Amino acid sequence: MAEQTKLLEIKDLKKYFTVKKSGFNKNQMVKAVDGVSMDIFKGETLGLVGESGCGKTTLGRTIIRLYEPTSGSIIYDGKPIYDSEQKIAEKMLPYRRKMQIIFQDPSASLDPRMTVGEIVGEALDIHKLYTGKGEREARINQLLEEVGLNTEHSNRFPHEFSGGQQQRIGIARALAVEPEFIVCDEPISALDVSIQSQVVNMLEDLQAELGLTYLFIAHDISVVRHISNRIGVMYLGNLVELAESYELYRNPIHPYTKTLMSAVPIPDPVVTRARERMILEGDIPSPINPPSGCKFHTRCPYASERCKQEVPVFKDHGGGHYAACHLLDK
Repeated sequence: MAEQTKLLEIKDLKKYFTVKKSGFNKNQMVKAVDGVSMDIFKGETLGLVGESGCGKTTLGRTIIRLYEPTSGSIIYDGKPIYDSEQKIAEKMLPYRRKMQIIFQDPSASLDPRMTVGEIVGEALDIHKLYTGKGEREARINQLLEEVGLNTEHSNRFPHEFSGGQQQRIGIARALAVEPEFIVCDEPISALDVSIQSQVVNMLEDLQAELGLTYLFIAHDISVVRHISNRIGVMYLGNLVELAESYELYRNPIHPYTKTLMSAVPIPDPVVTRARERMILEGDIPSPINPPSGCKFHTRCPYASERCKQEVPVFKDHGGGHYAACHLLDK
């Protein structure tokens, strides 16, 4: 991992969405992100895993303020760009050059009416990052080559490409403004397995070459383990565990993380038959009306009365291994 210099500090970040009700019913709030605190260091890849609907994507988009936070604070490279208590909400245009996102569905994130050159070059136009048409075209061609595409592809439209090529276009667009931090929002989940490793390897090469910092969001914890320096586990809008990649994989300490790890397939039938499988029962609670106390207690096999009543503190349990679980206090 690169030197431990904080690039982003996230403190008690919340993002609620209003669900409008008809008639005399009151509006309700979907607590998509409900008080997340974490740091992201320069040059690292922080992986983020969890079940669908746990708030991973919402957290990533709220950090770069594609979604405006409900409360909390976001500090970028020592400067607060959002703070609900101090009423700070910096204009984001200058920070768009520093923070970018790669979307999950490449076909949906690319304008079908624009050519690849127009898509990649749009950010160059907005931020005025060239002095002439020749310099603009040279930069677009350079970006396409960096992501493994040919320069003649700039005159084609998105529908003329495969899913993997479309995602490469999305990556080129994100790189156009020379960012420091990129949210990779499940960038390989919509791709064929044969293409996934190519995209992951390309992201690692670009990180080493350009000194990028990633927040890598995914469902597949084995992929996250491969690319990440640290891994955070989310459940129903909260971080429940955060540790270095190897440490989390070797020694998960939160019951929810253990169940995720037990679901990872191992290509060894002897080991697979011998290991204990943990299967969660019940459905994920609604983020509109989450359980009291520990949100995981309704599905946790070790839950006690304390878990039902008291919210566990997300704290360090040694060596930078953070978790929120009452069982660890014993």
